[in-house]
Amino acid sequence: MKHIYTSIDIGSDSIKVVTCELFKNKLNLLAASSVKSAGITNGLITNVEMAQESLKSALKEVEAVLGVEVKKVIASIPSYLAKFDLVEGHITFEDENHIINSSDLVAVLDNAIDSYRMEDKYAFMTIVPINFTLDGYEQIEDPKNLVSSHLKNKSIIITTPKKNIASVVSLVTGIGVEVVDITINALGEINVFKDQKIKEGIGAVINVGASVTTVSLYNKGIVVKQALLNMGGDDIDSDLATIYKLTNKQGRTLKEKFAFAHKMYAQTTDIQEIINRDGVKLKINQFEVSDIVMQRIRDILENAKKQLKTLTNRQIDYIILTGGTSNMAHFEYVVNDVFGSLAKVGNMNLIGLRNNKFAPALGSIVYFISKLKLKGKNYTMFDEDDIEQLSQTKRNSLGISNDNMIGKLFGFFFNE
Repeated sequence: MKHIYTSIDIGSDSIKVVTCELFKNKLNLLAASSVKSAGITNGLITNVEMAQESLKSALKEVEAVLGVEVKKVIASIPSYLAKFDLVEGHITFEDENHIINSSDLVAVLDNAIDSYRMEDKYAFMTIVPINFTLDGYEQIEDPKNLVSSHLKNKSIIITTPKKNIASVVSLVTGIGVEVVDITINALGEINVFKDQKIKEGIGAVINVGASVTTVSLYNKGIVVKQALLNMGGDDIDSDLATIYKLTNKQGRTLKEKFAFAHKMYAQTTDIQEIINRDGVKLKINQFEVSDIVMQRIRDILENAKKQLKTLTNRQIDYIILTGGTSNMAHFEYVVNDVFGSLAKVGNMNLIGLRNNKFAPALGSIVYFISKLKLKGKNYTMFDEDDIEQLSQTKRNSLGISNDNMIGKLFGFFFNE
């Protein structure tokens, strides 16, 4: 069986679709697309018809590369008002020498879920195991094949308003695509960037998106809290549009094609000519426009820093910056100005998928596969007929080795 998976990330600025194959302990990129989204505001769907057209366009780009239709996906849902709560499960076995298997792990997680009192307007999204305890062993990540008369578990259960799930699921199913799993970006992001420091420490991932900046707090690689800021890359576009009397589209183009995130390397002699909305021809130098951009990015990061302090008073071991805005040239210098050497820009140094805006979609696939491994499931989102039709000549292998972060992650999950 070929193990092929597709993930979609529905954002305010763009809809991202990623399809990957897991083969011999390596994740290979088959296709990816990013299409400007419409009908989505602050991560929430405001116009279903417009959002569905954007999603169709994103899927068509991927399907054109694959040569087959995408019929099943993992879908990211808005993090707005999501809750992260600690739960515990416990089961016992009649046989004192019972060998723990995948079914037992599922059973103890189900027990933990059953013990949780769900709020009326909330729905279960997922449960993330922290560790397991059995006879003579504590804080075990994977107790399968060990012998014990009982099994305990600590997990983080993630719940979210029912409307958040319903809006995304109805959007996707409305175009004839099945949602096989749901997730939030915070789960995907950490699985892309995870390394030993993340697995052992306390830290944060800050995603600077188009309209929303998300601050996610992690303990040993598990998301425990989250805060949202209604600030992002769109505010930079608006600043430039206001100062130079441009349209927001012109402001965005100026940001993406001309400005630097930090003015350090910007040139006063590098000039961009543009006609503003009043019909006036302007000559804008790179240093000036980069200064405007830098001040807004600094403002976003300073506010994210304040939010992080409200999430925890414990010592932070790492901070990772991601999101589409983090791809701007010299963004890392603004990060260093605000956070110091503790923080770094996430690096998706993968052939064919280097842009950080794809991190949640790729990571959602990694997380989904980890759940399959835990449950002992063998699953693919494409049937045999579709797999036969996959366009072999257009595959773009990422060739992830066991020496990098995702390679190590898959080695932990699959031990092949």
